[in-house]
Order: sequence, then C-alpha cells, then structure tokens
Amino acid sequence: MEMLVVATVVFLGTHFVSGTPLRPALINAMGEWPYRGVYSVVAGVTLVWMIWAYARAPQGPLFSGLREIAFVLMPLAFVLIACGYWRNPTMVGADKLLKSEDPARGVIRITRHPIMWGVMLWAAAHILARGDTKGIVFFGGFLVLALVGTLSMERRKARNPDWPRFAAVTSHIPFLAIAQGRNRLDLGEIGWLRPAIGLAAFFVVLPFHP
Repeated sequence: MEMLVVATVVFLGTHFVSGTPLRPALINAMGEWPYRGVYSVVAGVTLVWMIWAYARAPQGPLFSGLREIAFVLMPLAFVLIACGYWRNPTMVGADKLLKSEDPARGVIRITRHPIMWGVMLWAAAHILARGDTKGIVFFGGFLVLALVGTLSMERRKARNPDWPRFAAVTSHIPFLAIAQGRNRLDLGEIGWLRPAIGLAAFFVVLPFHP
C-alpha cells in the first residue's frame, strides 16, 4: 500500500508540472516537442508503476461496494469521453476553436470539460463499486488529477483573449450554464453517432470486466 501511495503521488506530480512555472522553463530549455516527448515517457512510466503497485496492494475493505452505481455512471462516462473528442476547445492544441463564431457546440454546451468529467465519473464509479483502500488511492488519484487538471487548464487558457467569450456561455459543472440560461441543450448537435460509440464501448468492455 505504501508503494501505491508513493506511485500515485509521483504520477500526480508529473502531471501537475504542466500547471507550474517549471513547464515554460523546461520548454524554453528543451523545445516544445522534446518536452512533450519526455513528459509522455515520464507520465507513461509512472502510470505503469502505479498500476503495478495497485495490483500488488492489499484490498483493505472499507465498506460494501456499491457495484450497481457503476452501471449508471460508467455509460455516462463513456458517452462523455466519446463526445468530448469533437469540437472541444479545451483539448490540447485546440485553442483555435475558441475563435469560432459559436465555440460552444454539442456536448460543450453541457460542460466545457466532457472528457475530464468522463474520467471523474469513471474514477468515482470504481471507488464506490470497490469500497476498499487501494481503490480509493488508485482511482482517487485519477479523480484528483481530472478535477485539478481542469482548474489548471482553465487558468492557462484564461490568458487567451478569446477565453472569456467561451467561458461566458459554458460551465465547468455539467448543465450549470444551461440552468442559468447562458446556453441551451441541443441534442441535434450532439447527434447519435458519438453517444452510440460510447455506449458500444461500454458494452464491449463490460463482459471482460466483471
């Protein structure tokens, strides 16, 4: 369990570097693409270490796992992730979409961070379904990463002059902008293909992941 905690902390630390002044310093010293390459390798190695430690950590049950909740949260997580890869200005390298006449379309009307919310739902579903200490550490790490990552991402993108216009019609919390009348739900823009891909992925994974 100690190894899992250390691996999780290191994994989170490597990702949070991108939100500190160390990131531009490293880019200036190495160049943009070499930095991304080194960052990806380090993130991959720490992720493998984290998975290895998780597989060997004791369960330490804390409460009776709420497995049924996963059948509600996981399809939503898959759909959000699948839909989040279309016209998403908060994705890396997609800043040019902020200049669009209508930058908040499709699932972005619901939340400006659909992929990260998919990860958060995935993590929360597994924490509740497992009900053990190693699940809280492992999946809790991803929950913290996704939540803090969105806040760090917004702080960086706020420097973009087109960000305020985008933020004014969107919300971090799902459906908040719609509830406040700053946007509207448009199921036609979301369409059926991407939600269907998300649901199909869920049902493909399910039989192999009891």
